[in-house]
Amino acid sequence: MPASITLFDLAWSAPDCPPLFSDLNLSFGPTRTGLVGRNGVGKTTLLKLIAGEVPPRSGTVAVSGSVGVLRQTVQVRPDETIADLFGATAALAVLHRAERGEATIEELSDADWTLETRIASALGRVKLDAGPETALGALSGGQRTRAGLAALIFAEPDFLLLDEPTNNLDREGREAVIDLLASWRFGAIVVSHDRELLETVDAVVELTTLGATRYGGNWSAYRTLKAQELAAAKRDLADAEKRVADAARSAQATAERQARRSSAGQRKGAKGGTPRIILGGMKDRSEDTSGGNARLAERRRGQALSAATAARERIEILQPLTVRLPPTHLHANKTVLKLDAVTAGYEPDRPIVRKLSLTITGPERVSVTGPNGSGKTTLLALVTGQLSPWIGTVQVMTDFAVLDQRVSLLDPSTSIRDNFLRINPRADEFACRTALARFMFRAESALQTVSTLSGGQLLRAGLACVLGGATPPPFLILDEPTNHLDIDSIESVEAGLRAYDGALLVVSHDETFLDAIGITRRLELQPPDSPAPS
Repeated sequence: MPASITLFDLAWSAPDCPPLFSDLNLSFGPTRTGLVGRNGVGKTTLLKLIAGEVPPRSGTVAVSGSVGVLRQTVQVRPDETIADLFGATAALAVLHRAERGEATIEELSDADWTLETRIASALGRVKLDAGPETALGALSGGQRTRAGLAALIFAEPDFLLLDEPTNNLDREGREAVIDLLASWRFGAIVVSHDRELLETVDAVVELTTLGATRYGGNWSAYRTLKAQELAAAKRDLADAEKRVADAARSAQATAERQARRSSAGQRKGAKGGTPRIILGGMKDRSEDTSGGNARLAERRRGQALSAATAARERIEILQPLTVRLPPTHLHANKTVLKLDAVTAGYEPDRPIVRKLSLTITGPERVSVTGPNGSGKTTLLALVTGQLSPWIGTVQVMTDFAVLDQRVSLLDPSTSIRDNFLRINPRADEFACRTALARFMFRAESALQTVSTLSGGQLLRAGLACVLGGATPPPFLILDEPTNHLDIDSIESVEAGLRAYDGALLVVSHDETFLDAIGITRRLELQPPDSPAPS
């Protein structure tokens, strides 16, 4: 029987909360499926339901075949090794005793002589230069993610369940995951915001507040279909709004005709000559007709309004964010940033950045890339003044703003509106609400407390507060802005940055994002490999 996963009338909700989803029906075969949707819609919860980690409120999850799960964070014990992660510690110990001539006959008969080769092959597929004895605690977060992925490859499950597998990975790690999924020939369900990774899938399932929809093909095919749906929804909305207007005009015309007939009857009755009983009947029929017409008009108007509301809901889900921003007035020849032969680090004799020079002039868009540990975060700490150089100078020659992964420039205890007014003290209420609306924080949503926002909402709020003022800062520094964001949020950020005419310094491994925001120059850092200069 082929491996499969079937969800039937599935529903789930947290205690004392409305349902996250209900009546969900989906099936997955031995193909690669991308699971996408806005933050908070239930993607990770759905993976947990499939893996059996949480029970459904109602409905069933039927799994035929084995399942391997890669979580966003690989938890480790202090003494745990890669062999432990693979579940191969005891079997490797037998092989080592056999090499020393200490294994028993029973152990030799059960020994897996291909084990070391298969472990090395799995580690090689994710480009992780480590052995079974390597302690997981000695690896970076990205390396542990790769080790976890290698353990899944080693186990050869019928289905991979991957939750944001490229988060926190450097370029080499991302490429390893992308190559693995592209060559995977079994089932896989991948929750990801990485559009490059999603280009390798066979289908995309989108979760929204309206339910789940399956689209055949990879990310590009999905986006094409979504654009067609958006165009159709806009046509439906225009048609529904025309029907609303037509119903209103028809009701008005009917009411006016009925009023004229009633007026004529009253004038005829006033002249006399018509028996009272007949006049009464005419009045009753007039009222019945008037009431019937009113009910019919109201029914038609209600149907048109319902159609318009449904079309607007579809557009709200499908419509990408477009942003118009005030100019920064940054001159093309203005020197924004200058680093001159900078060496710096955190421990004596262990520099992380060495003899680095960098100049940004005018509205350049510079990306900083490199493997984990190459000094990207250290460079940003130098630019923002959090770290002083040991050698060389750092000069920032204009106003700037920093958006890190936590968007720490926002006060989490106050509303988006209050943060905007604090960051832009010259703005009045109208300017504040107008600016926030451009970033889709309209009416009551502008009053949300920052601590309650999702990751995508948080970064969008940061962009709104920094870039939405009358004069945005001419220099913006971004540290891995797409980590933990859903794709809609990433595209919102991209829209905001495309409309920004200032200088950008961006640390990111997301090549699709860097291309979308129009990077003009790249700075590739390399890990330090020699002692500090004297």
